[in-house]
Amino acid sequence: MTQSKPRLVTCPSCKKQSEYSAGNPFRPFCCERCRLIDLGSWAAENYRVPVEDDPFDESAPPRLS
Repeated sequence: MTQSKPRLVTCPSCKKQSEYSAGNPFRPFCCERCRLIDLGSWAAENYRVPVEDDPFDESAPPRLS
């Protein structure tokens, strides 16, 4: 059986290459520090999912412009 090359991915936090395998418990991040930085960004609500208002949804409160 031949050894396959480890799969490398870019860390979402620091952009370094890290191995995506069971040997890296922080995958897809390269280390615990990067994982915690990302978790803190989610907790601080820095990431948002864009939502479009449905103009025909009568249960939604009116927009104040």
